[in-house]
Amino acid sequence: MDLKKIIVNSLEYNLWVNEQYCHWLSEKSDVLLNMHVESSFPSILLTIQHILHTQEYWSSVLQGQLNLPIEQNQIDPEQPKLDRKTIFTSLIESSRNVLQYIKGLNDSELLKSVEIKNEWFTCDFTKLEYVQQLTFHGAYHRGQIITIGRNIGIVDAPLTDYNFWNLYKDRTELVAYGIQ
Repeated sequence: MDLKKIIVNSLEYNLWVNEQYCHWLSEKSDVLLNMHVESSFPSILLTIQHILHTQEYWSSVLQGQLNLPIEQNQIDPEQPKLDRKTIFTSLIESSRNVLQYIKGLNDSELLKSVEIKNEWFTCDFTKLEYVQQLTFHGAYHRGQIITIGRNIGIVDAPLTDYNFWNLYKDRTELVAYGIQ
């Protein structure tokens, strides 16, 4: 398996798992999605919104735009909150867009360094490493969503294990588990 295939596989998984979460959470009430819980972000919906904003930031880094501001770790009460449908639709669209962009790159383009200088940090990593950041960041916060959900009584989270997806992504067993 070559470098590009590995990173594309990670982004295909990122798209699939975000679709699973958005489908699962779209069936939950606004009360549950906005219920305050002590965590990095105080609700499930704000956590998903943070995943979206941060994914869009890293996507802009990858595409050389660097024009999107990185979201601060604190929720700004003045910042308009997106509605759930917009968040879910935008997260899936963003996941598709970054996947398509990376599919269009060759290995040398994936290994190209991109320097970032902003008020929070300075770094100079390869596009490959930024893709890893994007996918790892989303996984970290999706784990928090599961924990928040369990604390407020949501116990029916979808099975989204990376190894499970890799084993069964091309098989009909995913459908048998209710996973599309």
